[in-house]
Amino acid sequence: MFKKILAAAATTAAVFAMSASHAADMTGAGATFPYPIYAKWAEAYKAATGIGLNYQSVGSGAGIKQIKAKTVDFGASDMPLKQEDLDSDGLMQFPAIMGGVVTVINVEGITPGQLKLTGPVIADIYMGKITKWNAQPIAALNPGVKLPDADITVVHRADSSGTSFLFTDYLAKASPDWKNTIGAGTTVKWAVGVGGKGNEGVAANVQRIKGAIGYVEWAYAKKNRLSHTQMQNREGVFLQPSDDAFKAAAAGAEWTKAPGFGVVLTDQPGKQSWPITGVSYILMHKNQANGAKGAEVVKFFDWAFKNGAPAAADLDYVPMPASVVSLIQANWKSQLKDASGKAIY
Repeated sequence: MFKKILAAAATTAAVFAMSASHAADMTGAGATFPYPIYAKWAEAYKAATGIGLNYQSVGSGAGIKQIKAKTVDFGASDMPLKQEDLDSDGLMQFPAIMGGVVTVINVEGITPGQLKLTGPVIADIYMGKITKWNAQPIAALNPGVKLPDADITVVHRADSSGTSFLFTDYLAKASPDWKNTIGAGTTVKWAVGVGGKGNEGVAANVQRIKGAIGYVEWAYAKKNRLSHTQMQNREGVFLQPSDDAFKAAAAGAEWTKAPGFGVVLTDQPGKQSWPITGVSYILMHKNQANGAKGAEVVKFFDWAFKNGAPAAADLDYVPMPASVVSLIQANWKSQLKDASGKAIY
């Protein structure tokens, strides 16, 4: 699987190269969380259709700004926008893919998946209350594991990030202290630590800094061969990250009851549910000045829903269920219009 991920990353530059001569090529910007799967889908879509995708992996906050400014054909965010915010900017959103956020560490002598962590302990680490890897709260969770007397370096996102939203939203649910002092959002006032831009930057910093802990989408952990940790879910079960665990967390999502498909999948019930599971959303203007370009974006994601599940599974993402895809397609038909008011799907 590592070879598949590395191969996808190696072809990213070629896949996302946008030729000025190809007027139909699409542009998007935003979340780094889904970047590996969008790269894989774009590669296959261009091979099938000749149409390329230039996707800028710049973080959810930047993606929201760019779609509002109409400098890209679509934005991507791992934090769903509220319906009133969508309406005020003439936007619609739909879910494209689901996956999991994991904690990753660089601790000598600890093997991947060996260390156990809980939400409250992670919160205390990120608030600077636990500063050593052999501190009692960590040792109590890991009897028999030889923990070094080494300083912890916290790594967090430096940009406005949907991955940060998922991470901090989970910690706010797991730790009342975190909720009251730090809170949840795409940007927060971090108590300690060093920042990295994008999932890529966090992964690179954790890889570089001895004693580091960070949080990234699971594909980045695997691509960079980072040592992940087990996490305890709300049922008290310690789990390894996996697509099955992400699927279990997504199983109870009530899409029809959420305005704008705005589902947050952190801290879901279920013994097999991964505690930090998230949805990545696509943002588009409902009124498409360039109807052909908007139609091409919809064709791309329609193609991905129909053909992209194997690639998603290779990277341990969770494809959208067929029932949700039907809801999304109905949403496209009712909301996306060209300059003349005609539906583009």
